[in-house]
Amino acid sequence: MSGEGFDTWVLELRGAGLSVQESDSTNIEKTAIAVSEQMEAAADNATDKVLSAAQQSTDAQSTLEESDTAVVKEESTTIATMWDESRVVNELTETFMRLSERVSGFLNESQSRIMSAKLFDQISKLLEDSFLYERFNETRGKLLSLLETGQNSAVVDQVKDLSQKLVNIIEEGQRSVSPLVDLHERLTTTIEDFQKQLDLIVKYDWDFDHYLEEDVPAAMEYIKAQTAPKDGKLLAIGHSMGGILLYAWLSQCGLQGREPGLTAIVTLASSLDYTSSKSALRLLLPLADPAQAFNVPVVPLGALLAAAYPLSSRPPYVLSWLNDLISAADMMHPELLKKLVLNNFCTIPAKLILQLTTAFREGGLRDRSGKIFYKDNLHKSNVPVLAVAGDKDIICPPEAVCETAKLIPEHLVTYKVLGDDNGQHYAHYDLVGGRMAAGHVYPCIIQFLSCYDDTS
Repeated sequence: MSGEGFDTWVLELRGAGLSVQESDSTNIEKTAIAVSEQMEAAADNATDKVLSAAQQSTDAQSTLEESDTAVVKEESTTIATMWDESRVVNELTETFMRLSERVSGFLNESQSRIMSAKLFDQISKLLEDSFLYERFNETRGKLLSLLETGQNSAVVDQVKDLSQKLVNIIEEGQRSVSPLVDLHERLTTTIEDFQKQLDLIVKYDWDFDHYLEEDVPAAMEYIKAQTAPKDGKLLAIGHSMGGILLYAWLSQCGLQGREPGLTAIVTLASSLDYTSSKSALRLLLPLADPAQAFNVPVVPLGALLAAAYPLSSRPPYVLSWLNDLISAADMMHPELLKKLVLNNFCTIPAKLILQLTTAFREGGLRDRSGKIFYKDNLHKSNVPVLAVAGDKDIICPPEAVCETAKLIPEHLVTYKVLGDDNGQHYAHYDLVGGRMAAGHVYPCIIQFLSCYDDTS
């Protein structure tokens, strides 16, 4: 695009690629360069690290077994000195109040109850065979009630009192069992693990609508300020979720009766409704249960694929099917495929996955409230669209692309499936990075957008 004279910009959404949390433009550039260099280095050594992981795991297991043996041999007096009652009370109080306060902006009322119940269930398992079980459940009920009340000084004091009571119950249980069963230590570990989970949830606190309502318009305004287009509009290309965002943007503008600020768009392997297809993304559906999503607050997709890469690219190829998700046979240079797998994917928030899974339900992708279906207002758009599908794409199959394309007024949409009987096939990422992309895909895009480019 740049070679054809277009002023070309790449948007990397929050949490992905070179995006950083920084307000100072100089620091943004420095940080982005540093991240880029780290990614390049990761591509060179990630495979070697993965191959040595098995040996490291064996060594770690051996060390762990030795450590466990050492703990068992400790005297009960040593275990007792590890118990810091005031520290555990404070940690419990902090955890409970974070559920009520800090996480309240992320969780709705029912989800907050799920998280509270999860922590109490973890603690409850420490006492389920004890005579203290009923006393714990009584205190648990009072704490849950307080957490739903809200945040004020009186509540904080009461929560701290009840945290003290919980610790006292645990302490009494500790005296009634063998010193080898260290309830104190297990309680502390439970609290620490739960706090780490809360930190993940708060850190990765965004969904699809954050991209749509904040990131996309911010980027558009910035680019328009830098380039000053004659008509005040931009051209846009979106691949996969990038195309989904463009569709949702057109739909949202149609619903609100405002101009989208786009002259024309191209979507590659994108759809708002996957119900009619056999997309491999149906693997996400088990995470559609909110309770399950809080068990797994983020999905480290990048790390998982990096770990799996050697098993998909080397004998005995036990995970070779992963390659089909990315590229059709012989359509991507091996080194580029390796770089794509090791660098392209990031950690995905559960909230984002939860919203994206609505694309597999009747009516297609919805907003976070679940009340607005993005495809319902796509017919109101007056923006020309080129919708491109890959013939071997099992993530967004042609029928899924067609399902959305047919919602756009017929005179505004061009639907194209790439691939032929001569061995030129296109899976999900071949449309942007395959061997034939520069010769076959890019010219289609440039030709289409040039028809609507005010400067050409």
